[in-house]
Amino acid sequence: MAALPVYTMAKLTLSVDRTVVSQAKRYAKQNGISLSRMVETYLASISAPSAAKKMPPVLRSVRGILKKADPADYKKHLAAKYR
Repeated sequence: MAALPVYTMAKLTLSVDRTVVSQAKRYAKQNGISLSRMVETYLASISAPSAAKKMPPVLRSVRGILKKADPADYKKHLAAKYR
């Protein structure tokens, strides 16, 4: 019988906008996941050295392109598109 991997946990203190925390908690509850697990999954996904290598070239080329996008502009675009 193979031994199960041993995971050690570390406590992390973050400073996050209260509104973001409230929204994240709501999202976590709706999706049946803990906020800690959400943060852990996100940090693992961005820090994995092979994550970008597994991504198809077309996705790598647009990765991060919307960092400065304004959601309000997109909502205006959709509203005009579906009038």
